[in-house]
Amino acid sequence: MMRLGIGGAMLAAVFCFAAGAQTMNVLALDQAGAQTVLQAAKENAEQRNAPSAIAVVDPAGDLLAFQRMDRVRPASADLAIEKARTSARLQRSTAEIEDSINQGRTAFVTAGIPVLRGGMPIRVNGAVVGAVGIAGLSKETDAEIANTAAAALSPSPVTGQRR
Repeated sequence: MMRLGIGGAMLAAVFCFAAGAQTMNVLALDQAGAQTVLQAAKENAEQRNAPSAIAVVDPAGDLLAFQRMDRVRPASADLAIEKARTSARLQRSTAEIEDSINQGRTAFVTAGIPVLRGGMPIRVNGAVVGAVGIAGLSKETDAEIANTAAAALSPSPVTGQRR
């Protein structure tokens, strides 16, 4: 009977260790971070006089923050969200995906993935914690605003502090 009890305890310990080994910590963008990115994008768009729709998503592509500035086209709202979602899920910029298509990688087109410039992953310590999507004036301007906004949470190279 004692052996059965010891065997059962050992088996339970093995299952506990196995379950613990199958979990991991994942960085994700919180609401404060999403608002920081949104504000950086809005300020950059205003400086460029480029009304934009701005979407910030978590790593899964779920919306955390959104703003549609005055004078932006109505369709830009959906485009900004889809650009951010695509960038978060593929963990790369939509400009990179668009370039791949332009160089002959047409499989992205058939996959039903929105591939317009203006989506940029947000990285903290190298990990993708979310993404930002911009839709407004032009693809070049959208990409530049997205790049600036995504960098809003990056540590400053001089002080190591957030900007």
